[in-house]
Amino acid sequence: MKSYNYHFECVNCGKVYKPQRVVYLCNDCDRHNSIDKPPKGVLKVVYNYNELIKSGDSFDELKNSGFIELLPIDNVNSLPKLKIGNTPLYNIDCLDGMKLPYNVCLKDDSQNPTYSFKDRASSVVSAYAKENDIDTIIAASTGNAGSSLAGICASQNQNAIIVVPETAPLAKLTQIMMYGAKIIPVKGTYDDAFDLSVSATQEFGWYNRNTAYNPTTIEGKKTISFELFDQLKHKIPDKVFVPVGDGVIISAVYKGFEELLELNIINSMPVIVCVQSNKSDNIVRNINKDEFDVVQSTTIADSISVDIPRNFFMTEQYIQKYRGETITVSDQEIIKASAILSRNTGLFTEPAAAAAFAGMLSFAQAGKIAANSDNVILLTGSGLKDLSAVSGVASIPRAINPTIKELKKLLF
Repeated sequence: MKSYNYHFECVNCGKVYKPQRVVYLCNDCDRHNSIDKPPKGVLKVVYNYNELIKSGDSFDELKNSGFIELLPIDNVNSLPKLKIGNTPLYNIDCLDGMKLPYNVCLKDDSQNPTYSFKDRASSVVSAYAKENDIDTIIAASTGNAGSSLAGICASQNQNAIIVVPETAPLAKLTQIMMYGAKIIPVKGTYDDAFDLSVSATQEFGWYNRNTAYNPTTIEGKKTISFELFDQLKHKIPDKVFVPVGDGVIISAVYKGFEELLELNIINSMPVIVCVQSNKSDNIVRNINKDEFDVVQSTTIADSISVDIPRNFFMTEQYIQKYRGETITVSDQEIIKASAILSRNTGLFTEPAAAAAFAGMLSFAQAGKIAANSDNVILLTGSGLKDLSAVSGVASIPRAINPTIKELKKLLF
């Protein structure tokens, strides 16, 4: 019989589930869920940390094994052959000619194969499906998760079915189709797409990749914390700014650092900052509240535009436990931050990623970043995925006649 070094634990009731071929939400909590509130019963993967400590493996030894001891799969060879993770970490020391009094590091996950952070999750989901002889995976997405799953499945000879809101950016929809996935546009929001994908999972038995529904997605995303620790030469940053929609990415960042704590590799948690658009702030507005208040999201940052954050409860627990911080930024601040970032660094990010940078700029303006502190901003996706969002600050000049006289008029 196969042995497992992990189990699943419900973040709400604490019920423990042994690993199965497929496991999603806690059965006890799920039966009381309603479609208009964040779901209870999200499962957390918990490893046998005491046994790992006894094994005596150092961080470098865990790294050399591909962190397989901290993943819910048997073999790193089950992962896609594409280069996923180990993305660049860039240091910047000035903005618009002004020297920064603190350190800023940009983690550029647009360098993943499908140009977004979501490849980290899709790779582990795909590997899990491969090891369990599952050949069809479905996901709901505003674009990035869908294009990620489609690309990863293409590399693994698996079938991908992607349910998207019909308003998803054309570039992301095109990406999905080019990878050969079956795309299902729906009239409605991401939440409508999510609900349909879950119904399809129940009807047809397809494996569901949805974040905060499939617990293995966080396991892929948490690897960014391991990388940051490694790239910062085994130091912990003072702050990590994370763009937040449904709460899975920020929970994954927390979980990665938490596991380093569990293994006695680090002895403190960085301050992790939850950054949301003020037009999609359903996590920030509801932390510490008794009743969840849903406000319709209208932000231009489609990747973090979520009415019902599926991973709300885990996110809230992490922020409360480790004294995380929160901030909302306007869409105007997001677009301005995107322009500042692009012209100063050569990194063009999508609005959701620029939101994290906007959060850092807002913190700095308010004097909430200490001198000489180390600050990391997660850049989670390429700006080429949503060109329409920045059209107002990237207008193309009119064509001129090819003469020096006309050139002077345009330039001077």
